[in-house]
Amino acid sequence: MNSTNRRQHAASPAKYAIAAVVAAIAGFATVYLSLAPSDNGSGPVSAPEAPGTSAGADEEVVPKSPLKGLNKGAMAAFLVRPKPLELPDFSFAGAGGATKSLADLKGKVVLLNIWATWCVPCREEMPQLNALQAELGGADFEVVAINIDKGGPDKARKFLEETGAADIALYTDPTGKLFSQLKAVGMPTTLLIDRDGKEIGRLIGPADWASAEAKRLIEAAVATPAPAG
Repeated sequence: MNSTNRRQHAASPAKYAIAAVVAAIAGFATVYLSLAPSDNGSGPVSAPEAPGTSAGADEEVVPKSPLKGLNKGAMAAFLVRPKPLELPDFSFAGAGGATKSLADLKGKVVLLNIWATWCVPCREEMPQLNALQAELGGADFEVVAINIDKGGPDKARKFLEETGAADIALYTDPTGKLFSQLKAVGMPTTLLIDRDGKEIGRLIGPADWASAEAKRLIEAAVATPAPAG
C-alpha cells in the first residue's frame, strides 16, 4: 500500500465520525423545529373562554373570583385566590373561653385577623378593623380577630380596650397552633373566608381596613352566594 492510500485509509474513520455528527445534528434540528412552539401566530388558536370562567381545554371550568380586580389602592397587597382554598380545621376560644372552630364560621363571610399585643402594626391596624366591623358587621359578615399571645386573654382584652376596639369580639388561640395551621408568615396576617369556610384571599402585614377599597372587597365577598349543596 503506497503512502497516499495509507493516508486515505487512516482518514476514513475520521470522515465517518464527522459524517455521523453532521447527520445527528441535522436530525436533532428537524425534531426540534417540528416540536418547538411557534411564536409567529401560526400555531393552533385556543377557543375563547366563556364569560366569567377560566380554564383550558382539558381543565375544570372555574368561575373567576368575584374579588378579581378589587385588590388595588389600599388593598394592593391583598392576594386574591383564583379558586377558594380549603382550610385545615382549626379551633380558637371565645370571650368566655368556649371553643369555636372553622365550622362555626360557616354561613357568613369572615375577615380573620391573626394578631398579638407585641405587634406594633397590629396596634395601628386594630382601630381600622373595628371601624370595618362597626359599619359592615352583622349576620353576613364579621371581623374575627384572634390573639395569639400566651398566658391567657387578659393582655388581649386590655389591648382591645386601649385601641378603642369596642366592636371587636375577644378571640384567642390557647392552642398556640393557629399561626402555623394557617401558614401565616408575618404579623398581622389576615384571611378573607367565604360562607363555605374557604379562603378567598389574604393579606400579609397591616392594611387600612377602613378604606373604601377594603369595603368594596368585603361587599363583593358578601354579595357572592354560598355554593349550592
